[in-house]
Amino acid sequence: MVYRRRYPFGWMLRDFEDMMAELENRFWGGGGRLLPPGGVADRMLPAIRGEFRVDVREHEDEVMIVADLPGVDKEDVSISLLSPNTLEISCERKMDKEEKDEGYYVRERMYGSMARIVALPHDVTEKGASASFKNGVLEIRMKKSKEERGSRIKID
Repeated sequence: MVYRRRYPFGWMLRDFEDMMAELENRFWGGGGRLLPPGGVADRMLPAIRGEFRVDVREHEDEVMIVADLPGVDKEDVSISLLSPNTLEISCERKMDKEEKDEGYYVRERMYGSMARIVALPHDVTEKGASASFKNGVLEIRMKKSKEERGSRIKID
């Protein structure tokens, strides 16, 4: 009851957030999708969210990340290791020339900044890391970290 007195319309916000989560789950994913997989929803949603598709793979002593960045120049890509198990890839897709919306029948290509924070399956180190960019595909290879994180605390 205290919650209702302080925030009389808090229930509306919670109901709205629940409704939006249900709608997003039903429309874009989940069990009862309204749109079939592989269609417009799967192609457009990452662009609308400012994301791009990535593959993350472990191989022996390294973690490999491959990102599709079509239409992006190598100079406009930035890679940052935020923590031993989190990587950020950001880029900017620029328009070749200024065009008005007139004359377009369909316009699906997005321009602007995109960023993606990627959770890695294993701790990595920036030592020995390499990255290549060819034909709009970014490939990053990072060595797995052999260091133990944290330390044991002796119980008295």
